[in-house]
Amino acid sequence: MRFVAKDPDYERRVRDSFARQTLMSTMGVDMVELAPGTCTLAMDHRRDLCQQHGYHHAGVTTALADSAAGYAAYSLMPPGSSVLTVEYKINLMAPAAGERFLARAAVERAGRTITVVRSEVFAVKGGEEKAIAFMLATMMCLADTPDS
Repeated sequence: MRFVAKDPDYERRVRDSFARQTLMSTMGVDMVELAPGTCTLAMDHRRDLCQQHGYHHAGVTTALADSAAGYAAYSLMPPGSSVLTVEYKINLMAPAAGERFLARAAVERAGRTITVVRSEVFAVKGGEEKAIAFMLATMMCLADTPDS
């Protein structure tokens, strides 16, 4: 689905917001793609973010999916607004084992206040992608509440 950003300066606004997310910088996450209604985040495998079996912790996978979903939604919100997660459901389909992880999010429906986003997380190993998680998230636009 194609969307048109309400803010012609959406990319700067979204990337500035992402840069302020200390959790994402702590995890070593980069925003690798951004377009109206879509966002892709990427991170390398980190042993210090693993659970007892050596897989990335479910919380890491969830945070990656949630942030990608939030920024996909935020790209369609008007200037002077901010975004908050209202709800999500995540299915962890396979262990988070890989060299790199990608979260690709795409808006399914954008409303004035509520936006529904699909976010998928992939583990990359030897150049091959494997789906490891699927999230359906609801994001809320906080109008007249600058994201700073």
